Amino acid sequence: MNALVDTWLTTDATPVHDARALTEGGSLARILLDGQVYSLRITRAGKLILTK
Repeated sequence: MNALVDTWLTTDATPVHDARALTEGGSLARILLDGQVYSLRITRAGKLILTK
């Protein structure tokens, strides 16, 4: 699963990723880190929840 994500840099050179692009317009994305899969969810209230 590879989301096409527009990235840009903040003033301190930290990358910024659009959460809606990561979820491809939905409310859930899976993120892989060191063999562990995490779930990124956008709630109805527009908040982000990251769970393992």
